[in-house]
Amino acid sequence: MVLHKNFSDFVLFLFIHMALADNFLHPSEEQVILEKMKRMFPDEADLKKKYNAAVTEYRSLDKSLTSTIIRDSFKSFSSIKFAHKYKVYTEMYDVVNADGKVEESEKVALDALKEIIDINSEIK
Repeated sequence: MVLHKNFSDFVLFLFIHMALADNFLHPSEEQVILEKMKRMFPDEADLKKKYNAAVTEYRSLDKSLTSTIIRDSFKSFSSIKFAHKYKVYTEMYDVVNADGKVEESEKVALDALKEIIDINSEIK
């Protein structure tokens, strides 16, 4: 199940996924994501509006589908190099560390994401 037409929108989805892994969207996590969005969406006029829409979209999803969405999306963006995908993974640490602590649920989400990236690198 693929929801996003471009890799940047998918990465925003992943950032929100990490920020909400502990079921709480901390203001500092939001700030980190908005800062990253400046680079990801340089032509976007209203980053806060795009961010809010992405959060609303994420919260409306059936959480049991999240792993499938992430796995299928990584497969669909096969033209994106492994190194770039892995950089996205490392940037997730900025999001989960933004509030000054890493909850167990965030660690689990990071580990799951790393596993998906590693699996997809082997498929090529």
